[in-house]
Amino acid sequence: MFSQQIIRDLFRAYYDARRHKHGSDSALAFELNYESNLLTLARELADGIYQVGPSTCFVVKKPCRREVFAADFRDRVVHHLIFNYISPLFERTFIYDSYSCRVGKGTSLGIKRCGHFIRSCSRNYARDCHILKLDIQGYFMSIDKRILYGKIERVVKNYAGFCPFDKTWLLALIHQVAFNDPTKNCVIKGKREDWFGLPKSKSLFFSKPDCGLPIGNLTSQLFANIYLDDFDHFVKNTLGKGGYYGRYVDDMVIVHQDKEYLKSVIPLIRNYLSDKLSLTLHPKKIYLQHYKMGVAFLGAILKPYRQYILNRTKGNCLAKIRIWNKIVADNNGKLSEELLAKFTASLNSYLGMMKQFNTYKLRKKILTEYLSPELRQSIIVAEDGGKISKP
Repeated sequence: MFSQQIIRDLFRAYYDARRHKHGSDSALAFELNYESNLLTLARELADGIYQVGPSTCFVVKKPCRREVFAADFRDRVVHHLIFNYISPLFERTFIYDSYSCRVGKGTSLGIKRCGHFIRSCSRNYARDCHILKLDIQGYFMSIDKRILYGKIERVVKNYAGFCPFDKTWLLALIHQVAFNDPTKNCVIKGKREDWFGLPKSKSLFFSKPDCGLPIGNLTSQLFANIYLDDFDHFVKNTLGKGGYYGRYVDDMVIVHQDKEYLKSVIPLIRNYLSDKLSLTLHPKKIYLQHYKMGVAFLGAILKPYRQYILNRTKGNCLAKIRIWNKIVADNNGKLSEELLAKFTASLNSYLGMMKQFNTYKLRKKILTEYLSPELRQSIIVAEDGGKISKP
């Protein structure tokens, strides 16, 4: 019965993982005989003999330089299994205004909520209010796995009555995934030079023992949100005093009428992060300004009555388009079904963000001028220019 439960849940996790990574080499290899592979994986999980496989490590340069560990598709299925099991439990503990790795939330809601905070605190721009924005230095690489696992263990045990599975088995699996060190068994993709200029605080290869989560895994995103959950409640309940607070991963924003109050909470936040979570508040990323000066948050610039996308976001979009223009040119003006699906998903991610702002002219220019004629002929554009699709 237990193994049947795992099989049902694994199939759901498989389809979740496939939706996000369909077309990758490891996904295609797994799909060749996916039913047999899932049954084998289910037996390994049920018998407690599952082992985490090697990851592929590489460095990406956009939107910013960072080190990524891409797990094998088989392990991604396990990550989705864990997410599906414990995410509903932590939804009972998360504050409303943490936006990362949560269904129905994300950067879009974070931007909207920040704008709402400013309008509410300033009474629709009729009185003063100030914005404090903070960031944690080397966040993913500084997460202490022992503290993290303790938080997960406490919540899973507290909500054991809501768990349709064996919590001891689940905690053992989470422990194995959380404490896995991908640097010990990884395939390096790229050149040594790719790591030049990357700060040690942004690389797992230089993290302290039992510290650091690999960027690129679904579980890492969820664990990163869990790690700061108690901190969220500290800010909301202990430091509250009529302010507004929101967080996306380690990007935090606090809006308050009193500038001096915001100054006073900075050392309190710094001490809490250091004492309770072994984290360091980034000394060069403390922003405190009047709302009229605007604030850059989650890819947007928020000013009274208007919002813009960052020039960096626009530049990244145009850089992607130039790459795709070259790809289609190198393929004699045509894209395979797989490449067309990747292009559509890539451009839609930018168009979806732009659609939230006053960017109709920009979107129109992108779709009519920057895209090559071959790409324009390969897609169908929505009337509002906010989405493209395959014919």
